[in-house]
Amino acid sequence: MNKFKTIKLLSMVSCLLISSLLQAQERKAPSYPLITHNTYFSIWSNTDKLNESSTTHWTGADQSLLGLINVDGNIYRFLGKETPSYKTVLSTSDEKGYEVKYTENQPQGDWNAFSYSGSNWKTGSAPIGDDEKNVKTLWKSHDIWVRRNFTVANPASINELFLKINHDDNIEVFLNGKKVYSKEGWTSGFQYIALSSSDKSALKSGENVIAIHLLNTAGGRYLDFGLVDKEKDNAQKVQVAKQKSVDVTATQTIYNFTCGKIDLKLTFTSPLLMNDLGLFARPVSYITYQVKANDNKTHQVKAYLSASSNIAVYRPSQEVTATKYATAKLSILKTGTVEQPILKKASDDMRIDWGYFYVAAPKTSNTIQFVTTEKDAADAFRKGNSASTAKQGKALSLNTIIPFGAVGKSPMEKFVELGYDEIYSVQYFTKNLRPWWNTSGKETIEGQLTDAATQYTAVMQKCNTFNNSVYADALKSGGKEYAELCILGYRQSIAAHTLVKSPEGEILWLSKENNSGGFINTVDVTYPSAPLYLIYNPSLLQGMLNGIFYFSESGKYPHPWAAHDLGTYPLANGQTYGEPMPVEESGNMIILTAAIAKAQGNANYAKLHWKTLTTWADYLTKEGLDPKTQLCTDDFAGHLARNANLSVKAIVGIACYAQMAQTLGYSETANKYRAIAESMVPKWIDMADAGDHYALTFDDKNTWSQKYNLVWDKVLGLNLFPQKIYDTETKYYLTKQNRYGIPLDSRKAYTKNDWILWTATFAPTRKDFEALVHPVYKHAIETESRVPLNDFYDSNTGIRDNFKARSVVGGFYMKMFADKLQGK
Repeated sequence: MNKFKTIKLLSMVSCLLISSLLQAQERKAPSYPLITHNTYFSIWSNTDKLNESSTTHWTGADQSLLGLINVDGNIYRFLGKETPSYKTVLSTSDEKGYEVKYTENQPQGDWNAFSYSGSNWKTGSAPIGDDEKNVKTLWKSHDIWVRRNFTVANPASINELFLKINHDDNIEVFLNGKKVYSKEGWTSGFQYIALSSSDKSALKSGENVIAIHLLNTAGGRYLDFGLVDKEKDNAQKVQVAKQKSVDVTATQTIYNFTCGKIDLKLTFTSPLLMNDLGLFARPVSYITYQVKANDNKTHQVKAYLSASSNIAVYRPSQEVTATKYATAKLSILKTGTVEQPILKKASDDMRIDWGYFYVAAPKTSNTIQFVTTEKDAADAFRKGNSASTAKQGKALSLNTIIPFGAVGKSPMEKFVELGYDEIYSVQYFTKNLRPWWNTSGKETIEGQLTDAATQYTAVMQKCNTFNNSVYADALKSGGKEYAELCILGYRQSIAAHTLVKSPEGEILWLSKENNSGGFINTVDVTYPSAPLYLIYNPSLLQGMLNGIFYFSESGKYPHPWAAHDLGTYPLANGQTYGEPMPVEESGNMIILTAAIAKAQGNANYAKLHWKTLTTWADYLTKEGLDPKTQLCTDDFAGHLARNANLSVKAIVGIACYAQMAQTLGYSETANKYRAIAESMVPKWIDMADAGDHYALTFDDKNTWSQKYNLVWDKVLGLNLFPQKIYDTETKYYLTKQNRYGIPLDSRKAYTKNDWILWTATFAPTRKDFEALVHPVYKHAIETESRVPLNDFYDSNTGIRDNFKARSVVGGFYMKMFADKLQGK
């Protein structure tokens, strides 16, 4: 290679490296929170530029917010993407029922060929799967082969051919014998898969066949499929705004754009301030538009927001109604399903399809509102047509035009509100509960929207003050990277809960175990989430424990250990997880009650439940030191006997019980249980000691694990375990670090970022703390998994093993909670 080529190649490599570094620096999150209130009202952007992708629900389902701005007749898109329009070629079951031929036995011959007869195959209706409530043909075996015959009159008239498919799990799809799609894994809803020109050419005029092999690997089974034609759109008429920056704070996500001769600052605010539960529970977010000229001249400006009715449906095939109306102070658009099946179903991958979604704006803003189909929405703004053209149908659009008029160098600001009225939020032991803001049943969503508009300036000031305070405290506790992680965790953790009041008048802050079963009020999800709430409002943590205490104390859960959950969200009628986690959940409940006592400076809450806490403490005394085979919170790793980290939880739990007894003046009880906990520590050391570390299980010294449960010994000042254990473990962990963090244990490379930050909290030095946190931060800004921050991923690749949008990232705040208790 000659010198010139070498220099040119090095220059190219250098540019690529610089570009890569800049891209990494520009990323602030794997997914950006826009609207975050609860598990149903939760909208995100999964790309670093707001206008590079459609906005979605945390599950990944499309919930489109589209933003355009007209500057002197030139239109720029700054938010979302226009929803593609598809015309059905071959219907899926959400449009029209259909039948297929299928077999669960390995077929002989060329089963995917057009000419294959399949005469001995069974006939069944779609969809196919193992959930009797949601399928027409049951499939519970390992494999299934499916064939569907259909006719197409004129394939040449199709613009772009897409496979529309929803499947669980691994799949191969053939069109007239040609493989057109394969995937390992599953989808969480219908996906539109673009087929190549070569694939499209396999489609014939007249008779055709799609043949599919589906393989179940774990969990559910499901298949529904068809073909669609993507119609031509008018997107080329719209320019793309240039995004200059994005910033994420505790309560806001802030974007800055250049839209030709106008600069736009776009701010999404969900005012989740825990010291004001009225504001905290109000289901209203703001989108603020601030515009100014960037050339010292005056320009005519109007902004536009299109919000999809899919925000109020479980599946896009559901019919909705939409209305436009006004109150004394607001212009309002409203949409919801025709069906309104209030609290009729429970599942993990589910969107709300009851209640109503609202877009509102102050009348003083002179906004123009109208309803169209989603397909026609952006065109209506481009063409200046603001007449409502739809009142009922599928995939409607709530459209709002925000006129600014003549805009110069001085900033002009207006806002729009997005709100959701669930009517009823959860079912709690067969009783339907209203959302916190309407516990009385006498409040209205219009009242909430009006209060939000009236208080706009004050709310923004409160959010700004709080944002600065959270960041400053996190920065002081753990440095810049730690602070950034805490900020990412704030809204995400909160938005995986709902706030209601129990029939007994107690606060209930109920989590949904997002993307990991969908259980409601899971104790071992509460446990890692707790530090965030212990800092900012311990009564919310009480709201996470109240239902579990009630479950035991009412006699509905008769075991001498704590329950795992209260049901499947949103139905909290009793545990639905398959088996108990006796040591795990009993330890969690006792430790968290003790943490509340520390945070509040008294043990009054513990006193209310002392009999139950005693039962659980006695169970830990009997079974906790050397646990038998059972699950712990890391249940994805399977059952484990003699789990050293679980043993730590039991020992710490017993000492926490003693600490609360001492606070309550029960000195004899305190001394007794403190002595039990202290007697267990040397036994634990002897059983777990593996020389330069402590083992995963007592019976295998060639194993290791993060002992994240030790953190409470430090944080709550229990002083049970000698410092040598912390020093030894931390030193060993630092030798096991991978690119994106320490593995959970010696079995596999996967890790949990919440547990890493707990482990880092008991590190002996600030240097060690930051060394353990750094890979977790790198994961957040580099992972290929563009979803609301996932807590369970491969520590080498950063790709998620499972989980997203979970509340457990509230655990990032453990170091801040520890510092708060120590007065730092």
